[in-house]
Amino acid sequence: MGNMESREFKRELGLLDSTMIVIGSMIGSGIFIVSADIARTVGSAGYLLLVWLITGVVTVIAALSYGELASMMPRAGGQYVYLREAYNPLVGFLYGWTLFLVIQTGTIAAVAVAFAKFTAVLVPWFSEGNILFSVAGLKISTAQILAILSIAVLTMVNLQGIHEGKVVQNLFTLTKTVALLGLILLGIFVGANTTAIAKNFSNLWNAHWIHISSQESFASVSIEPLSGLMLFAAIGAAMVGSLFASDAWNNITFTAGEVINPKKNIPLSLALGTGTVTILYILANIAYVLVLPVVGNPAATDVAGRGMQFATSDRVGTAAASVIFGPAAEVIMAALIMISTFGCNNGLILAGARVYYAMAQDGLFFRKIGLLNSKAVPGIALVVQGIWASLLCLSGTYSDLLDYVIFAVLIFYILTVSGIFILRKKRPDAERPYKAFGYPVIPALYVLAAAAISIDLLLFKPSYTWPGLIIVLLGIPVYFLWRSRVARNP
Repeated sequence: MGNMESREFKRELGLLDSTMIVIGSMIGSGIFIVSADIARTVGSAGYLLLVWLITGVVTVIAALSYGELASMMPRAGGQYVYLREAYNPLVGFLYGWTLFLVIQTGTIAAVAVAFAKFTAVLVPWFSEGNILFSVAGLKISTAQILAILSIAVLTMVNLQGIHEGKVVQNLFTLTKTVALLGLILLGIFVGANTTAIAKNFSNLWNAHWIHISSQESFASVSIEPLSGLMLFAAIGAAMVGSLFASDAWNNITFTAGEVINPKKNIPLSLALGTGTVTILYILANIAYVLVLPVVGNPAATDVAGRGMQFATSDRVGTAAASVIFGPAAEVIMAALIMISTFGCNNGLILAGARVYYAMAQDGLFFRKIGLLNSKAVPGIALVVQGIWASLLCLSGTYSDLLDYVIFAVLIFYILTVSGIFILRKKRPDAERPYKAFGYPVIPALYVLAAAAISIDLLLFKPSYTWPGLIIVLLGIPVYFLWRSRVARNP
């Protein structure tokens, strides 16, 4: 046992690998889907692009701020460690608890199911409608089985060591980045059409919010014109999708124990990764508005008529591609999203396990989770994460969980960036090889912007926010129970 206790992480992630983890963990299926909901919430091309721009700026500022904490405390567990050091072990635990329960595992489940959904376009047998059997009222579909298989395969890969995880990450991230860029260029230079451009640019800032009573049939649709405060509220509410599509950039901080020269490479990879993805996302949406009208009619039978707002199953990427490629679009996009989601999940699976490892090292999780296997990776943490994410796939509630997650994620981002101010007071002499960009103004602006978005979500999307808050707060009694258990059995 002594041998297992003394194992150490291998530093194998260079700047390119670290940047690939940032980019790869961020780009999943969101960029191809969430613009439909944003289009319904703000109703115009100008505000759609503005939502993505604000999201990008907020994300890059947060990443530049995290750089200071990453260079100051380059340890496995990343954000968990920053919260523990800035506040106390309870705040760190609440982050780790929420990460394990929903943030990381819920995202892994959702990304795996998206992978299965788009595989079904190529292999219809994997459709969500193909129910294999029912257990205790739960219908298990072939899509869920494939989702779980994909989680199992990626967990197995990452159990082999950081080198194997890194190779898969680099390969898939590079492929999907090039493919997304290709799609953007084709959209802008080949797919752009005068009808969509005329419609979108004649009503560039003409905002409205479409309220739908039944998502499936778009049976009852009401249109609310937006101005003044309600316009601000709608922009904030629309950011649920774009923030989700831009999330998980912080995962590189979890792997700090395996990054070569982490004090330099983590801040740099955060800046390069979030900057690259933000530019790609804004360009992708520019391509969308050049190819498709934003405003659509749910009753229309063609892609242009349905517009971005009523793209079939919200698949804006596929709708845009069908203008460029015709009937082959569905297959091309399905293949791209399969590559994208598979690579995304590799990054999430690789990084998440390091947080539970760090918690176990602090006595805040089962002791065995804090052990490294013979390949110098937290094997038990990887397996436990895979099992819980698979159960979330089966429960079918992962999409609800993700709606709840974005609010909890924002709270922890606000606390972490605020932690920079606290640690500058608490530890003025600590080594800070990299300092937060534009301190104190830029990090303070981030905290204000993220707080405003959070309040907006509390008011306008309460079903998304309160459950997330409750999940976080449930961690408080768990923390004290765990502490008393550790005190009894040291």
